[in-house]
Amino acid sequence: MIRKARPGDLETLQAIEVLAGEAFRAVGLDAIADDDPPNLNDLRGYAVAGRAWVATDSVDSPIAYILVDEIDQGAHIAQVTVHPQRSRQGIGKALIEEVERWARSCGLQALTLTTFSEVPWNAPYYARLGFTELPEPQWTEDLHRIVEMEASQGLGAWPRVVMRRNVTAGE
Repeated sequence: MIRKARPGDLETLQAIEVLAGEAFRAVGLDAIADDDPPNLNDLRGYAVAGRAWVATDSVDSPIAYILVDEIDQGAHIAQVTVHPQRSRQGIGKALIEEVERWARSCGLQALTLTTFSEVPWNAPYYARLGFTELPEPQWTEDLHRIVEMEASQGLGAWPRVVMRRNVTAGE
């Protein structure tokens, strides 16, 4: 089941982030694995704003989450993380589809994200979900700001891309 995140979920989301981060060690990104999870205040902000969703197990405990910012008449996926024991089950895709439904209902035009270009479960995964790389000349001011902020946090040490997918008509 996918539902909006609740305040009681936030520490579980942090734990999921730490566990999922360990996969980055396998591709030489130890600094990413060692990075702290989103802080509780930031997670609470997303939850209160209605821009955080969780996928849950049979007892309604979060097993994955997605955080979204609204920028440029679109939904910018700030984070999507799946518990490593639940990966490769379509949960990340389901969360992205839920965000697309929300974006469509809000009249938003696109989904965007920034990600590592050479990590198999990052840019190649999103490409399989219909995202395409957005060349820098097409970045908006807000996307430039996000990329610059991420670089200042150390993420610019590895190749990254901005990706976009149009919100489709439907539902």
